[in-house]
Amino acid sequence: MELRINTQPQTATLSARKIILSGKVQGVGFRPFIFRLANQHQLTGWVRNSLGRVEIHVQGKCAALPAFVADIFQTKPPIAEPVLESDMPVKCGAFAAFTILQSDDKGTAQISLPTDLSLCNDCLAEMNDPANRRFRYPFINCTQCGPRYTLIRSLPYDRPNTTMAEFALCPRCLAEYEEPADRRFHAEPIACAECGPSLSYHCGDITVTGNEAALQQAIATLRRGRILAVKGIGGYHLMCDATSSDAVTRLRRHKHRPHKPLAVMFPASATAPFAQLSSSVKLNEHDKGFLLQPSRPILLLEKRDSSVLSEQVSPGLNEVGVMLPYSPLHHLLLNDFNAPLIATSANISGEPVLTRRHEVEKRLSQIADAFLHHNRPIQRPADDPVYRTIAGKPRPIRSGRGTAPMELTLPFTLPQPLLAVGSQMKNTLTLAWGNRAVISPHIGEMQSARTFEVFENTINDLQQLYAVEAQQVLCDAHPSYTSNRWAASQPLPVHRVYHHHAHAAAAYYECPTAGAIMAFSWDGVGYGDDATLWGGEAFIGRPGHWQRVASMRPFHLPGGDKAGREPWRSAAALCWESGLEYEGLPEEASLLKQAWQQRLNAPQSTSAGRLFDAAAALTGVCRLASYEGQAAMELEALAHPTGQYVALELIEGESCLQTDWQPLLSRLQDEALSCHARAALFHSSLAHALLQQALAIRQRHGINIVTLSGGVFQNRVLTEQAHSLLCENAFSVHLAQRLPLNDAGISFGQIIEYAYKNK
Repeated sequence: MELRINTQPQTATLSARKIILSGKVQGVGFRPFIFRLANQHQLTGWVRNSLGRVEIHVQGKCAALPAFVADIFQTKPPIAEPVLESDMPVKCGAFAAFTILQSDDKGTAQISLPTDLSLCNDCLAEMNDPANRRFRYPFINCTQCGPRYTLIRSLPYDRPNTTMAEFALCPRCLAEYEEPADRRFHAEPIACAECGPSLSYHCGDITVTGNEAALQQAIATLRRGRILAVKGIGGYHLMCDATSSDAVTRLRRHKHRPHKPLAVMFPASATAPFAQLSSSVKLNEHDKGFLLQPSRPILLLEKRDSSVLSEQVSPGLNEVGVMLPYSPLHHLLLNDFNAPLIATSANISGEPVLTRRHEVEKRLSQIADAFLHHNRPIQRPADDPVYRTIAGKPRPIRSGRGTAPMELTLPFTLPQPLLAVGSQMKNTLTLAWGNRAVISPHIGEMQSARTFEVFENTINDLQQLYAVEAQQVLCDAHPSYTSNRWAASQPLPVHRVYHHHAHAAAAYYECPTAGAIMAFSWDGVGYGDDATLWGGEAFIGRPGHWQRVASMRPFHLPGGDKAGREPWRSAAALCWESGLEYEGLPEEASLLKQAWQQRLNAPQSTSAGRLFDAAAALTGVCRLASYEGQAAMELEALAHPTGQYVALELIEGESCLQTDWQPLLSRLQDEALSCHARAALFHSSLAHALLQQALAIRQRHGINIVTLSGGVFQNRVLTEQAHSLLCENAFSVHLAQRLPLNDAGISFGQIIEYAYKNK
């Protein structure tokens, strides 16, 4: 969009402008930046926060004003994203200087919440400088770094409205806060050892206070191979030595997490941040830049054979989730320990990360040997964000600290505010109003009282912070989902959105078209419009108007939901549907086939995700899973594509085309082939089956734009093969970059689907 700047002077020598900026201008040092910029251009006036916007009255020589406005966008703080709402001439006032005014909190908010930021290099250098008064201070920050979203209690973003309000600034911090030339000018979380938060160490009856003493006790605990719960920015981590199989195995045993991969944090100095990381994983220059961004995400990378990490970090997989320290406390811990540490969320599996001391010590007393606390309250939880590089670009797996809440601009204007409450797994929420949508951080699996509590708190929190009250609720169509039942209990109109329509709609948002597309939606299971469990669908059309045109040959899942954690059930289903016996049936399940034949708790499904489970069980890779997706992930880790595949027949079903998976069964059980070969064959066969569907759909309907959505496409081997095959056949292929492909994108998809349907 072209920016037009009004340059008409009010007098022969002086003029004044009123400028209003929205976008990402809160919590990024924007007012101090404007203050310094105005002084640089020798201008007078004022700047203030105003309900999420920044208002500027600036005046001076006519020639200086256009340059000032241009510099706002050309020299802005690196983490700011200002949007020019208005720029108009106003009358000159009597200003002797340029000042920062008190925030205006009256009126209707246009807020963009600031996200949490990693420690900047300037603060890192100060923290490591023995001559600096913040030497080794675990809570050092400035306008360009530190916590934001997790400590804001209300808006506008000023210190009294944060969890730092209880820490009165000492004279030296106050002087920095009020000095325009200082890097901490109006840095709301500013603190030092004299006036700010502090650490305490707790182990049994032992409590050690004081930053350095507590820190050294924590390091000693880690060196003994013990498990330490550490309070960070958005919650606690469980930490232990990532190079010690004894320590990692002990953590797994205590947390009842036998196989699920654990994230690892590596030491990172300002001058050589990848010195240790690069010896354990394969990373390129793009990976390095991605890991160093202010959100400091977890990125899944391939392990090196020479890795120092214990094999217990990610058993059965060839990747590990790695991240760099993002808080000053993490830097101190990792640098002192001088080796990578496990940094997994301190929670009960599937629940949101824990944030409160009493809750952590009560619920994790059987897991952690000791606790490293601090007394800066966490207002709301935020787990670490997770990404995986697929088809050359990092794709989000989980949103969280530093990346959420995520705000997206809608391609329409809503007549009423909407609240979308997402899915059962990987739940997120989306609050939408006008042309804005805000997606919450990751909440978790909707199966526990703790998750439900955070779910409700997040609903209330988003509406309160943004001063928006939802008028309608959108939820998944599955009648058994917790979010569906919650929606039904509300005194608001409720609209149910089919799971895979929401997947397709979310993917459509990132497609550069306003026309019809072809959307493949492959995942575990979701409620379809025929009351069966879909999961391997292809649609044509656009949000609100999808036509299901292809799917997988349906099969019945013995035990229903149990199949998600017991891949042998999916294997049995495929065999029985094909008239074959399944030899991997557990003894206690001897009567299961009889129940399946009578269709007792054996719902019909077209799930591509369950095909992966079946393949993992039939090849002997994984028959029982301890976490969601384990079977598919371990199967993928074995797959090294060879170009060989089984051609699967595309047949006319009752309502759409169907890919018949049956020819795969004999090949998956062929022990003359290695597990690696069978895994590769399966992935290549499904990629070619997807291409076959796409070619048939294009021939029938003339649609050439393709998008892939659903958790199955987090599988890099499958997705990259499908992407290449489609591109080789002249399809225009689009993969999401901002929204997770899995169920974390469902809530936003519900907004898109409903809005288009009701235009």
